Amino acid sequence: MSDEQMRNGETAPRRSSGIVEHYCEHPGCSSWGGWGYSRLKDAPRWFCYAHRDEGERYIGRHDG
Repeated sequence: MSDEQMRNGETAPRRSSGIVEHYCEHPGCSSWGGWGYSRLKDAPRWFCYAHRDEGERYIGRHDG
């Protein structure tokens, strides 16, 4: 994707794609954190598939 051309010949700055890299927050895990869990108004905490139960516990939805 190239910068947009403005009327005066200058280029507009690139816009963020909205993609944010977030990795699993489990200690020692470096997997992609595809599952985000957050409480009201808190920033989400991210966990991978293998550690997503930690996210469930974080928000209080874990049965075990």
